[in-house]
Amino acid sequence: MNFHYPNGKKFSPIASSAGKKPSGKKVSYSNRGMTLEEDINETNQYYLANGIAVIHKKPTPVQIVDVHYPQRSAAVIKEAYFKQPSTTDYNGLYKGRYIDFEAKETRNKTSFPLQNLHAHQITHMQQVDEQDGIAFILIRFASTEEIFFMKFNELYKYWERMEQGGRKSITKEEIEKDGVKLALGLYPRIDYLKTVQSLYY
Repeated sequence: MNFHYPNGKKFSPIASSAGKKPSGKKVSYSNRGMTLEEDINETNQYYLANGIAVIHKKPTPVQIVDVHYPQRSAAVIKEAYFKQPSTTDYNGLYKGRYIDFEAKETRNKTSFPLQNLHAHQITHMQQVDEQDGIAFILIRFASTEEIFFMKFNELYKYWERMEQGGRKSITKEEIEKDGVKLALGLYPRIDYLKTVQSLYY
């Protein structure tokens, strides 16, 4: 079956870190070779199981373009396209308030490129913020495995700077100044709600 991204490129399962077999290298217990998405999903499962919050990853919409019917009772999808999500990665409820956030990883060591975000995602988070919801972004620097929490209003000032002709990224120093560095734990893996609690309640 062929899957395509919104830009038309084919999806390759080999390139997906989630499907990689473990190499012979020794992985430190601190990272366990997990991606940001896997860490957040595991954290959300912990929150749900312990009655702390109900937060889920939104499924990526798929447009099916070619289906074969080898049998009357069975359908085989031969070709499909990942549609560009219209909102953010995660949403849910925590202590009666709506939570909505995006999670991004970058291999850049000194800054976070704003091209990793889309204008419609910024618009969506702005709408959530205006309705007194909790909107933010989690940024992971892959080279150092550091994760930062940044409130939407802090993110937005850098987005506006770019739109006014300024730099097209947020420096790591700016993220350290205006964001909150999150510590990696075991249960939960990334306790981002601890930061939500301190900033919004």
